[in-house]
Amino acid sequence: MLSRCISPFVLLLAAASASAAPLPASRTGEAAVREAGNGLPCFTIAEREEQLGGAPDFDSVTVYDASARPRARMWSMSMPPTRTFPVMFSMCIPYGGRVQSLPQTQAAMLVAGKVYEVVIDVRGSQGRASSATTAFNRPRGYHARFCLAKQPDGAMLVRYIGALAREGRNVYGCIVPR
Repeated sequence: MLSRCISPFVLLLAAASASAAPLPASRTGEAAVREAGNGLPCFTIAEREEQLGGAPDFDSVTVYDASARPRARMWSMSMPPTRTFPVMFSMCIPYGGRVQSLPQTQAAMLVAGKVYEVVIDVRGSQGRASSATTAFNRPRGYHARFCLAKQPDGAMLVRYIGALAREGRNVYGCIVPR
Protein backbone atom coordinates (compact mmCIF):
# COMPACT_ATOMS: atom_id res chain seq x y z
CA MET A 1 0.00 0.00 0.00
CA LEU A 2 2.78 2.42 0.96
CA SER A 3 4.70 1.74 -2.26
CA ARG A 4 1.51 2.34 -4.29
CA CYS A 5 1.22 5.86 -2.76
CA ILE A 6 4.89 6.71 -3.07
CA SER A 7 5.19 5.82 -6.78
CA PRO A 8 2.68 8.45 -8.00
CA PHE A 9 4.30 11.02 -5.69
CA VAL A 10 7.76 10.29 -7.11
CA LEU A 11 6.43 10.54 -10.68
CA LEU A 12 4.68 13.81 -9.89
CA LEU A 13 7.84 15.22 -8.28
CA ALA A 14 9.96 14.17 -11.28
CA ALA A 15 7.49 15.77 -13.72
CA ALA A 16 7.38 19.01 -11.74
CA SER A 17 11.16 19.32 -11.63
CA ALA A 18 11.49 18.53 -15.34
CA SER A 19 9.08 21.33 -16.28
CA ALA A 20 10.66 23.86 -13.93
CA ALA A 21 12.59 26.65 -15.56
CA PRO A 22 16.36 26.28 -15.35
CA LEU A 23 18.12 28.52 -12.86
CA PRO A 24 19.81 31.50 -14.50
CA ALA A 25 23.58 31.35 -14.55
CA SER A 26 25.45 33.77 -12.34
CA ARG A 27 26.51 36.73 -14.43
CA THR A 28 29.20 39.36 -14.24
CA GLY A 29 27.84 42.88 -14.05
CA GLU A 30 29.29 46.04 -15.50
CA ALA A 31 31.56 48.17 -13.37
CA ALA A 32 32.08 51.90 -13.96
CA VAL A 33 35.45 53.64 -14.06
CA ARG A 34 35.78 57.39 -13.51
CA GLU A 35 38.54 59.84 -12.72
CA ALA A 36 39.01 60.45 -9.00
CA GLY A 37 40.14 64.02 -9.54
CA ASN A 38 43.85 63.34 -9.08
CA GLY A 39 44.38 61.76 -12.50
CA LEU A 40 43.83 58.27 -11.09
CA PRO A 41 40.79 56.05 -11.60
CA CYS A 42 38.08 55.19 -9.14
CA PHE A 43 35.63 52.30 -9.39
CA THR A 44 31.97 51.54 -8.74
CA ILE A 45 29.08 49.66 -10.35
CA ALA A 46 27.39 50.97 -13.49
CA GLU A 47 24.29 53.11 -12.94
CA ARG A 48 22.18 50.61 -14.91
CA GLU A 49 23.34 47.78 -12.63
CA GLU A 50 22.20 49.68 -9.53
CA GLN A 51 18.84 50.46 -11.15
CA LEU A 52 18.33 46.78 -12.00
CA GLY A 53 19.59 45.13 -8.82
CA GLY A 54 20.07 47.73 -6.11
CA ALA A 55 23.29 48.47 -4.28
CA PRO A 56 25.23 45.25 -3.56
CA ASP A 57 27.40 44.78 -0.47
CA PHE A 58 31.10 45.36 -1.16
CA ASP A 59 33.60 42.54 -0.61
CA SER A 60 36.74 43.44 -2.59
CA VAL A 61 38.18 45.34 -5.54
CA THR A 62 41.15 44.20 -7.63
CA VAL A 63 42.92 45.90 -10.53
CA TYR A 64 44.90 43.79 -13.02
CA ASP A 65 47.29 44.54 -15.86
CA ALA A 66 45.31 42.97 -18.71
CA SER A 67 48.34 42.75 -21.02
CA ALA A 68 50.39 40.51 -18.70
CA ARG A 69 50.08 36.71 -19.00
CA PRO A 70 49.07 35.60 -16.48
CA ARG A 71 47.30 38.80 -15.46
CA ALA A 72 49.36 40.78 -12.96
CA ARG A 73 47.65 42.21 -9.89
CA MET A 74 48.27 45.94 -9.61
CA TRP A 75 46.27 46.58 -6.43
CA SER A 76 43.53 45.04 -4.32
CA MET A 77 41.50 46.01 -1.27
CA SER A 78 38.97 43.99 0.68
CA MET A 79 36.56 44.35 3.56
CA PRO A 80 36.87 42.32 6.75
CA PRO A 81 34.20 39.59 6.98
CA THR A 82 32.30 41.48 9.70
CA ARG A 83 32.03 44.80 7.81
CA THR A 84 30.74 45.97 4.44
CA PHE A 85 29.02 48.90 2.73
CA PRO A 86 26.65 49.20 -0.23
CA VAL A 87 28.35 49.94 -3.55
CA MET A 88 26.29 52.69 -5.21
CA PHE A 89 26.88 54.37 -8.55
CA SER A 90 27.11 57.75 -6.80
CA MET A 91 30.22 56.70 -4.84
CA CYS A 92 33.61 55.66 -6.13
CA ILE A 93 36.45 53.56 -4.67
CA PRO A 94 39.75 55.29 -5.53
CA TYR A 95 42.72 53.36 -6.90
CA GLY A 96 45.16 52.81 -4.04
CA GLY A 97 42.38 53.27 -1.46
CA ARG A 98 42.05 55.98 1.13
CA VAL A 99 41.16 53.90 4.17
CA GLN A 100 44.52 52.52 5.25
CA SER A 101 42.93 50.33 7.95
CA LEU A 102 41.35 48.09 5.28
CA PRO A 103 43.34 45.08 4.08
CA GLN A 104 44.99 46.08 0.79
CA THR A 105 48.10 45.59 -1.27
CA GLN A 106 50.53 48.34 -2.22
CA ALA A 107 49.24 50.08 -5.37
CA ALA A 108 51.60 49.72 -8.33
CA MET A 109 52.16 52.65 -10.69
CA LEU A 110 49.67 52.71 -13.58
CA VAL A 111 51.27 53.40 -16.96
CA ALA A 112 49.71 55.42 -19.78
CA GLY A 113 48.68 53.42 -22.84
CA LYS A 114 48.18 50.09 -21.02
CA VAL A 115 44.83 48.37 -20.65
CA TYR A 116 43.79 47.43 -17.11
CA GLU A 117 40.87 45.43 -15.73
CA VAL A 118 38.96 46.06 -12.52
CA VAL A 119 36.93 43.39 -10.73
CA ILE A 120 34.56 44.32 -7.91
CA ASP A 121 33.43 41.31 -5.89
CA VAL A 122 30.30 41.60 -3.79
CA ARG A 123 28.78 39.58 -0.99
CA GLY A 124 25.99 37.19 -1.85
CA SER A 125 22.88 37.15 0.27
CA GLN A 126 23.18 40.39 2.20
CA GLY A 127 22.21 42.76 -0.61
CA ARG A 128 19.72 45.59 -0.46
CA ALA A 129 17.50 44.38 -3.28
CA SER A 130 13.87 45.39 -3.48
CA SER A 131 12.63 41.85 -4.15
CA ALA A 132 13.72 38.24 -3.95
CA THR A 133 13.81 38.04 -7.77
CA THR A 134 16.10 41.07 -7.99
CA ALA A 135 18.43 39.62 -5.35
CA PHE A 136 18.48 36.30 -7.19
CA ASN A 137 19.48 37.97 -10.50
CA ARG A 138 22.15 40.22 -8.99
CA PRO A 139 25.66 39.64 -10.32
CA ARG A 140 28.28 38.07 -8.06
CA GLY A 141 30.81 40.58 -9.32
CA TYR A 142 31.36 43.50 -11.67
CA HIS A 143 34.04 43.99 -14.34
CA ALA A 144 35.37 46.79 -16.55
CA ARG A 145 38.43 47.73 -18.57
CA PHE A 146 40.16 51.10 -18.54
CA CYS A 147 43.41 52.88 -19.32
CA LEU A 148 45.24 56.11 -18.70
CA ALA A 149 45.69 58.16 -21.87
CA LYS A 150 48.48 60.71 -21.84
CA GLN A 151 47.24 63.88 -23.50
CA PRO A 152 49.43 66.05 -25.79
CA ASP A 153 49.74 68.59 -22.95
CA GLY A 154 51.09 65.85 -20.63
CA ALA A 155 47.92 65.48 -18.55
CA MET A 156 46.57 61.97 -17.88
CA LEU A 157 42.99 61.10 -18.74
CA VAL A 158 41.20 58.06 -17.28
CA ARG A 159 39.44 56.32 -20.16
CA TYR A 160 36.72 53.70 -19.64
CA ILE A 161 36.78 50.95 -22.30
CA GLY A 162 33.29 49.66 -23.09
CA ALA A 163 32.59 45.95 -23.48
CA LEU A 164 31.95 46.33 -27.23
CA ALA A 165 34.98 48.55 -27.93
CA ARG A 166 37.39 47.46 -30.65
CA GLU A 167 41.11 47.76 -30.03
CA GLY A 168 42.25 49.50 -33.21
CA ARG A 169 45.59 51.20 -33.86
CA ASN A 170 45.28 53.54 -30.89
CA VAL A 171 44.56 50.70 -28.40
CA TYR A 172 40.96 51.69 -27.50
CA GLY A 173 41.92 55.38 -27.46
CA CYS A 174 44.56 54.75 -24.80
CA ILE A 175 47.37 55.98 -27.07
CA VAL A 176 46.72 59.59 -28.01
CA PRO A 177 48.40 60.85 -31.21
CA ARG A 178 51.07 63.48 -30.60
